[in-house]
Amino acid sequence: MQTETALKNLMTFLKNSPSTFHAVENLRQELLAAGFAELPESRRWTIAPGGSYFTVRNGSSILAFRVGTDLSEPCFTLTASHSDSPCFKIKENAELRVRDKYVQLNTEGYGGMICSTWLDRPLGVAGRVLVRTKTEAGERYETKLIDFDRDLVLIPNVAIHMNRKINDGFTFNKQIDMVPLLGSGTLEKGAFRRMVAEQAGVAETEVLGSDLYLYNRMAPTVWGAENEFVSAGRLDDLECAWATLQGLLQGKNEKSVQLWCCFDNEEVGSGTKQGADSTMLEDVLRRIAKGLGWDDEDYRCAVARSFMLSCDNAHAVHPNHPEKTDATNCTFMNEGIVVKSHAGQKYTSDAVSVALFRGVCEKAGVPVQFFANRSDEMGGSTLGNIAMAHVSMNTVDLGLPQLAMHSAYETAGVKDLEHLIRASAAFYATHFTTDGQGAFLAE
Repeated sequence: MQTETALKNLMTFLKNSPSTFHAVENLRQELLAAGFAELPESRRWTIAPGGSYFTVRNGSSILAFRVGTDLSEPCFTLTASHSDSPCFKIKENAELRVRDKYVQLNTEGYGGMICSTWLDRPLGVAGRVLVRTKTEAGERYETKLIDFDRDLVLIPNVAIHMNRKINDGFTFNKQIDMVPLLGSGTLEKGAFRRMVAEQAGVAETEVLGSDLYLYNRMAPTVWGAENEFVSAGRLDDLECAWATLQGLLQGKNEKSVQLWCCFDNEEVGSGTKQGADSTMLEDVLRRIAKGLGWDDEDYRCAVARSFMLSCDNAHAVHPNHPEKTDATNCTFMNEGIVVKSHAGQKYTSDAVSVALFRGVCEKAGVPVQFFANRSDEMGGSTLGNIAMAHVSMNTVDLGLPQLAMHSAYETAGVKDLEHLIRASAAFYATHFTTDGQGAFLAE
C-alpha cells in the first residue's frame, strides 16, 4: 500500500471512529469485506485450515485470525493493539443547571488525558445506547451506535482576567473545570436524554443504558513544510490497530495461525472482560486449538513457538523539550518503528524478541529505533506484559513515534504508518519455530 493511499484511508478511519464502539464496528466491516467470517462467542465455532474468522466482545474488542493449511508444526503469530483513548464519559444523570441559565453535561475522565487540550474546541458526543423492544419471544435488548455528528458541546476556559495564574501552571479539577456546556437555560429538563433517543431513532422510554463519550471534532490533517506530519484525535492507538490490520490482510503464512487483536480499556488498566487482562485472548486461542483437533499438548507446544507484537505508540523527542527523553535511546517521527524496552519489564521486549523482530524488519526494509525512559523518570506500560500473564510467549513492545500522547489532538510522522504496515505484513508472513534450547528459526 502506497504511503499516500494508506494515509488517506487511515484519516478516513479515524474521522469515522469517534468512539471505541465505532472504531471496532469499522474494523469489523473491513474484515467482512476481506472475506473473514464472524464467530459470535455465544455460539459453537467451526474452524477449518485455510479459513479466516473474527470475533467481537462487548462491541469494543475484536480479534481476527487466519488459519494456515500446513500446520505440521504450528505457531501463533499475533499483533495486539487497543481501541480506546483518553476522553470524557457522560454520566447517567447527565444534566447540570447553572443559575437556570446554562445546561451542562456531567462527565468524568476516562484515562489519563491532557485536560487543557479539550478546552475551547467544538466537541461531539458518540457511543452506544442499549434499546429495549418487546417481541413475541420476550424483551430484546439491542445495541445502537450513535454519533451527534455536529459541534454539540464545548468546555470553555476561564478568562485570564479571572485566573491570572493560568500561564504559571494550573491543576484542572475534572468535576469543576472540565464540564462541557450543552445549551442555554431555555432547554427543558431531560432535553439531552430526549436528544439521545432521537439520535438512536427510538422512543425515550426504550433507551435503558448508554456509554457515551465526548470526542474532538477537529478533522485529521497532514501538515509541515514537506507534509511530513499527520495530526488527529485517537492516533494512540487506532493508528497501530489499523496499520496492523492492513499487515494481516497483506501478509500470509500457511504454516501458522495468524491473529490480530484489538483490545478495549488499555487506558484504564485493561482489567475488564474485554481488556488485555481478561480471558479473551486465551479463550480464542483455545477455541482455535479445539476447532483444529489439537490436544492440550499440541496447544502448549504451539504457544511455546509463538510470537506477539504488542503495538502501542511511543514518545518521540519533543522539539521544545528534548531533555525529557533518554540521551541515546530516543526516537524521532518518520525514522522508523520504535522498539520499547524497560529494565523492570513494564515493556516485554528482551534480547530474543528484539532480535527476532529486527530480523523481520530487515527483510521488509523497515528502519527500527529504540526507546527507553530516562532512568530518573517513571514510564507507562502497555498491553504486552498484561496479556502475557495469561498466555505466555515471546513478545516485543513496539509503536510509532508521536508527540503529545494523550492530547485531544496528537501528532505522528507520515512515513511511519507505511513502516508499520510493511513490518506487520512481513511478520505475518513469517513462521517461527524453536528447538527449546534458546535457538529460533524464522522462515
